[in-house]
Amino acid sequence: MRKQKRRMLVLLPVFLLVLLTGCGKLGSIVNDIHGSLIGNNYTVYTYDNYGNQTLKTSGKKISITGNKIETTSYDSDGRTVTGYDLSSVITITIDGKEIESCGDTCVFVQKGLEPEVDFSLDEINSSGSRITGNVAIARVLNKYKNDFGKSRIVVIKSQMGQPIAAFSGDNVYWEIPDDLPKMTKLMVDGKALYIHRANYQIIDKDLL
Repeated sequence: MRKQKRRMLVLLPVFLLVLLTGCGKLGSIVNDIHGSLIGNNYTVYTYDNYGNQTLKTSGKKISITGNKIETTSYDSDGRTVTGYDLSSVITITIDGKEIESCGDTCVFVQKGLEPEVDFSLDEINSSGSRITGNVAIARVLNKYKNDFGKSRIVVIKSQMGQPIAAFSGDNVYWEIPDDLPKMTKLMVDGKALYIHRANYQIIDKDLL
């Protein structure tokens, strides 16, 4: 009897994991685990402030690391307090080789995710329902919708506002990594998309 209970306790988390594989947030966690253990195939696109591509790099194992710098402050008693903040420099490791990047726009696209470039849609007209039209209710609903992923278009622009690329998916989730500076991570239909130092919009497809 005890063995059965133990077996159930072990299998329950696995069952929940399988049950929730459609959840965008869970997909991001699984992607991180996969990346840290095996490595994910990415293509890294680097752009200047005006959206001109300056470098394209690809590799079988790519990771991104933030770099911390030591900071000094003072407490209420005048004592020195030493801390650490993330600098603007990121280290990109590609198959064991490194690139230090600071200031450039970098877009990390996982293998299998293809951009759809079409910037002719520059006007949005909304005709929402009464419930979702309520801003307070919509804000709460959209928060939970994001955790499970929803149908969206991601438009990436340079730091000067020039369009770079657009991605669309039926299951799009986004988050801000704690350990990477000026970085947004998205999961687009199960594929990872990292955006570093760029302007972007994540638009519900229903708006277009």
